[in-house]
Amino acid sequence: MALWKDSNTGTSPAPAVPAPTPAPAPQREPASVASLNPDAARRPAPAAAPVPHRGDMKESHIASDLMIEGKISGTGHVRIAGKFKGDVQVDGNVTLDAGARLEGHVKASVVIVSGELIGNIESAKRVELLESGVINGDVKAGSLTVSAGSRMRGQVEFGYEAEGRATKS
Repeated sequence: MALWKDSNTGTSPAPAVPAPTPAPAPQREPASVASLNPDAARRPAPAAAPVPHRGDMKESHIASDLMIEGKISGTGHVRIAGKFKGDVQVDGNVTLDAGARLEGHVKASVVIVSGELIGNIESAKRVELLESGVINGDVKAGSLTVSAGSRMRGQVEFGYEAEGRATKS
């Protein structure tokens, strides 16, 4: 018994035929710049891409079971969880994890110390000395945050925007 009324009574249903697939559109070669605008061929090539912003920088990581001696410099963030002996100079942030040890001078935008730093920090915009952090050395930074329980031995200068700026009288 059918639940709908068949309008094609007495005729057999047509076999299902798959719909033909359309042929792909022909590929066109892109016109050269010189053929579209002859002056464009004489123009210099565009400049290289700008340096990425700090938020776009990649982070290099020294794992907790590594011990490295050398020098780190460049653009990007550095996270040290192991032991590193040498200077670190980056256009980015340096993070020293709890249990990590760095012996050397640090020059970076932001320095966060949860481990042990034996050396000076200079020209940092911000330094954070966290609860488990230890600094044995001098610090020159725009701002300094010190958590209870942290330790430091050395001289500190903070709050000065730039060294060459005239002081108010």
